[in-house]
Amino acid sequence: MAIKVLPVTGEQSELLGAVIALGDRYTKFLGLLTPPAYRKHADDGGLLVAVEDEEVVGYALFGLPKRNLHVRLAHLCVAEEHRGKGIARLLVEEIRERHTHRLGIRAKCRRDYGLGAMWTGLGFIPKGESLGRGQDKETLDTWWLDLGHEDLFTEAQSDALLVAAVDHSVFAGLRGVGEERAIKEAQALEAGWLADLVEFAFTPQLLHDVHQIEGREERQHQRAGLAGLRSLSPRTTVVATRHKELVAAVRKVLPDVPVEDQLRGRLRYVAETSCAGLQVLVTRDPELGRLADVAWDVARVKVASPAAVTMHVDELRQAQLYRPADLMGTAFSAEEVAPGSEEELVAFFDQSGDGSGPAFAERLKELSRDGVLWRRELLRDGGGRPVALYAWALDGRTLNVPILRTATHPLEETLARQLLFLLKRLGREREAQAIRIADPYVSAAAVEAAGADGFTEDEGGFTALLVDVCGPAAVVSEAAGEIAGRMGRTAPRLGPGASAEIASVAERVLWPAKLIDTALPSFIAPVKPRWSTELFNVPAMLVPRDDVLGISREHVYYRSSGHRKESVPARILWYVSDGVSRQQGKMAIGCSRLDEVLIDAPDTLFSRFEHLGVYGRAEVRAAADTSGKVMALRFSDTEIFPVQVTHGRLIALAKGLGLRLSLMSLSKISNALFQAVYEEGHRKT
Repeated sequence: MAIKVLPVTGEQSELLGAVIALGDRYTKFLGLLTPPAYRKHADDGGLLVAVEDEEVVGYALFGLPKRNLHVRLAHLCVAEEHRGKGIARLLVEEIRERHTHRLGIRAKCRRDYGLGAMWTGLGFIPKGESLGRGQDKETLDTWWLDLGHEDLFTEAQSDALLVAAVDHSVFAGLRGVGEERAIKEAQALEAGWLADLVEFAFTPQLLHDVHQIEGREERQHQRAGLAGLRSLSPRTTVVATRHKELVAAVRKVLPDVPVEDQLRGRLRYVAETSCAGLQVLVTRDPELGRLADVAWDVARVKVASPAAVTMHVDELRQAQLYRPADLMGTAFSAEEVAPGSEEELVAFFDQSGDGSGPAFAERLKELSRDGVLWRRELLRDGGGRPVALYAWALDGRTLNVPILRTATHPLEETLARQLLFLLKRLGREREAQAIRIADPYVSAAAVEAAGADGFTEDEGGFTALLVDVCGPAAVVSEAAGEIAGRMGRTAPRLGPGASAEIASVAERVLWPAKLIDTALPSFIAPVKPRWSTELFNVPAMLVPRDDVLGISREHVYYRSSGHRKESVPARILWYVSDGVSRQQGKMAIGCSRLDEVLIDAPDTLFSRFEHLGVYGRAEVRAAADTSGKVMALRFSDTEIFPVQVTHGRLIALAKGLGLRLSLMSLSKISNALFQAVYEEGHRKT
């Protein structure tokens, strides 16, 4: 028979009598409670029973304080002959469902009962302790189940460049516990110069580790230090899934390492750090250090020692610091949504699907208090008007985007296309393999752009794969298939020799993938430093660019009309043909997709592409040759290489392939050379 959970009122004497009888069986653990007290809780809405085949098999007795907005759980009782059926969980979940407006559920339990594993299994975390009123002054542990609402601090935004989680090995050192060397290394994190750079946070596993300390005085000493750290509580269901993934990976990669309780605890630190939206976990635990590769491969969490944080904070902060580089050099600006400003955004973004503006504002607020460190990004135009809004967090190998909106604006379609590309680049930088847009009311402009960018739609939103492979079609297809398979999807397989059109579409859908053994050709184009700065902001310019140019994914470049076997679609490498300075010489700076090649009169092409180009009419005319014609190269989705490929290195790569390279004008190059330059441009430094 199914187990039912029902509320009991003081009028239901039969049920109430069964509850009292069950409670009396366990007075040794629950304490003596008189029948009138049971009835009072029932009349106040604080009694739930679990019934199986008309038998009361468990109950939950709780109070609903008017001043403190939590549920005070007094009894959680299950008949011993019915334990192991999940009855306690059903009772707790029913309390949660009935009192979602409360901050959480609080319970007190004698420490010497040894029920910590039960409370932990129900999702509770140890939040403190006190002395009982009995003659033996027993220690009472306080257990807390958070219901996902904000407190006074959950919306406080961090001003630090890096937010990192710490495990108990570091936290104990911060509290002056342990060997002298361990204490000094941990307390180096409190140096004044680091205060504005790094903020440290703790997740529930740290509370469990503190709870395991034998001495009450030491437990209290360590708990007192928690106030100085940010508290993060990611959803337990999500953490459980990530934890299983980590355990499975350890068993596969490190088969000789026994997966016992201590190891599971270490992996829970990684899972909670990942699911809270952080990417750095600081530890002195050498065993946790051994799991660094697994932590990064599965959860995208960098396990670092305190010394590594102090020495390399600038590099570590790049794992979390983000500002859209594509907006640099324009009047557009990016900022995080400030706490308390959510209602102000309602007027700018279409709320037709959300039911009401307040509902949308509340949904945006929820992202700052659900235990995940979401980035809530707002884009403004030159006049300070909000024009785009999105939120994101990295969840293992997936970049999750619960909100993506654009406001009515002359450049709304352009902004929507650029936002999708920003998200793809953001995901790639963090080595994500997929982007998941779960906003049920995505702006219409973004929906249209998503289809063209390879996002597929299902009942849960839009998803795109990120396949960071430059190689043969079979290798790219295999990588795409593995990523899709993990998400319960399929990916098309491509073979060598695919047409240029098919390969170009595949590279756009699977961006940043590059298929080398297809018919898609590659070219290299020399460009003067002035035009490189205007088109790509490389080298960076001092005067802001035109907004349309700065956020557009399409641009146009003009040159003389002489043919160099140009064809489209194709790839094009950009080579700065003159040295900018002694420090910045000739170099390959990036690549684009070549979409169109047109030859016509200068005025005709200028009129057609004026909104995409940086040339004035006179400069387009000056590019014409003796025939009076000029060539326009329309290109899109430019990737600027993290590592610029110098002239000398470019020549060496060509020579290594047995090729001669002409850099005087636009010329076709082999796909093998394109691959070599592309990989050099993305070489890890």
